Amino acid sequence: MTKTKGQPAGQFKGLENGLTNYGDQDFARYMRRSFAKSMGYSEETLQKPVIGIASSASDYNNCHRHFPELAQAVKRGVLAAGGLPMEFPTISLGEPFLHPTSMKFRNLMSMDVEEMIKAQPMDAVVLMGGCDKTVPAQLMGAFSADRPAIQLVGGPMMTGRFEGEQVGACTDCRRYWANFRAGEVSPERIKAIESSLVTTAGSCAVMGTASTMACITEALGMLLPNTAAIPAVHADRLRAAEASGRRAVELALGGIKPSDVLTPKSFENALRVLLAISGSTNAVIHLTAMAGRMGFEMNLDMLNHLSETTPVLVDLKPTGAFYMEDLNMAGGVPAVMRELRELLHLDCMTISGLTIGEIIERTPAWSDQRVIRPRSNPVYEVGGLLGLFGTLAPNGALIKRAAADARLFEHTGRAVVFDTLEDLAARIDSPDLDVLPDDILVLRNAGPKGASMPEAGYIPIPAKLARQGVKDMVRISDARMSGTAYGTVVLHVSPEAAMHGPLALVRNGDRIQLSLSQRKLDLLVDSAELERRRAVLPPLQDKRERGYEGLFQAHVLQAEHGCDFDFLRKSDHFGQA
Repeated sequence: MTKTKGQPAGQFKGLENGLTNYGDQDFARYMRRSFAKSMGYSEETLQKPVIGIASSASDYNNCHRHFPELAQAVKRGVLAAGGLPMEFPTISLGEPFLHPTSMKFRNLMSMDVEEMIKAQPMDAVVLMGGCDKTVPAQLMGAFSADRPAIQLVGGPMMTGRFEGEQVGACTDCRRYWANFRAGEVSPERIKAIESSLVTTAGSCAVMGTASTMACITEALGMLLPNTAAIPAVHADRLRAAEASGRRAVELALGGIKPSDVLTPKSFENALRVLLAISGSTNAVIHLTAMAGRMGFEMNLDMLNHLSETTPVLVDLKPTGAFYMEDLNMAGGVPAVMRELRELLHLDCMTISGLTIGEIIERTPAWSDQRVIRPRSNPVYEVGGLLGLFGTLAPNGALIKRAAADARLFEHTGRAVVFDTLEDLAARIDSPDLDVLPDDILVLRNAGPKGASMPEAGYIPIPAKLARQGVKDMVRISDARMSGTAYGTVVLHVSPEAAMHGPLALVRNGDRIQLSLSQRKLDLLVDSAELERRRAVLPPLQDKRERGYEGLFQAHVLQAEHGCDFDFLRKSDHFGQA
């Protein structure tokens, strides 16, 4: 790799990175080495480049339960390449174990990662993450720290079996739960299914948020080629960890930082791959936040432009038939990029030392075309995601059209409004709920400031309609949706209701129009009436909370800015650009 920035090749600071302030640098050096020797390191070992290993393992994170073994493989690679590995813990975000939602803590984890990279002596860092928010949090922190870094993901779990059927978290979880709500699955049967869905370490077995982030991180250039889709329990996952440790030493010796590798074109490549794999809606928020840490802008107009020329090629659940283990065996992300090569910026560099074009050239010619379709026979002619604008979403909203019912792409319906998450939980299954199959379910006050933006946008079909056989309805909210979910669900409506966006003005019975052909989401109420409603809205809440909640409320941005904190984005205002 041609070195144009960073420290001179072969130079590193090792344990002398960021000496502790005692007022005497020589004493600080002496103290650090003394305490390092207390851990049994030899003088020779202490002369090597130091490679930090940021581990997000936790007993509260089922996806990461294999990380101790994975970390040992990273250390093996670091030692073999002549480095000194030093593992350190960070915040861990296990999706199902956090209240109110893991999204609330993504920025906190990014701050933890950034500050520990900068505060502790390391010449490079291996970022070990996997579950949904851990990878974007680690990358956001590493981009801000801008020290040599490489991402290593834990990999997807393997699928299970239930009565002969292949099942995997969490799309099949949602399918069976919907059937349970409709009365088609008994309580005893849903309990038996519960034990068959999540059977190994690793992130969700489908193209959910975790797998999406792994794939687009590889396309971005921060993950070693063909390592995104390797199952968590496969021996190749350990070999990928060892190789990542080796490459981290090379990055340290070359002083190659994320800012030396990533460009706006790198993020465009990642967006292309996101669309082609029909990835999670959450990835748009995360990728936007990651770009913001680099000082690059991303928006829904860019997404829409790329979506019209990027076919869906990967046939994975929740929108297709296969699982992540199948994508791995089919050729992985490089095989997807090979099909997209005319649409990608092939000169983009990656932390592997190869350009995207060189990675594609080295990709085997064979791939399983049932899983990774050729461009001549795509799953869909256009990308899986689409941005919407209109009177209900002036700053934008997002829909995963690949997961939606095409019969609802052009739809006008009556609004059935739920004011809060609590209101939704209390009334959605009430037999007295005034709702019809053609209505539009609206959830508000579930955005970043309203409720930390949980994955509540996948509003369940009201029980009485589910029992009638209704499988999908238009659903609109300022919340997010799990990448494992599906349906005609409009998300990330901005500005959110808690900021007095138009969503706050919707009333039961209002007509709402969704038009994918026009990229529109409109509230069909005249402007004079909307102004009357706006005039009686309660004042914006000034939530003067303590601790992290107070920091979150004061500084979180809207979806179009990646829900990052305003002071963490790279900008002239904070002297980072």
